[in-house]
Amino acid sequence: MEVRRLVVKGLVQGVGFRYAMMAQARLLGVSGWVRNRRDGSVEAVIAGNARQVEEMLAWSRRGPAGAAVDDVMAESAGGEYADFELRPTA
Repeated sequence: MEVRRLVVKGLVQGVGFRYAMMAQARLLGVSGWVRNRRDGSVEAVIAGNARQVEEMLAWSRRGPAGAAVDDVMAESAGGEYADFELRPTA
């Protein structure tokens, strides 16, 4: 199991990024969470096997239609997650 914490920057709020990420994560069988941050970025934790995590990273670099991703910072993280959920803004 790989766990990564992502911070996605660019035009990623107000374009359905979190809901699209949740749908993509559930499609791929990835667990974790996603939330908006007050600085305008989106933060997420994704957990899955190596292939699932790489597919989510690739998706995060594109995002949904209407998003304009400038940068994705990814770092190793820990934790166990049963599902993929939306969390409140932090």
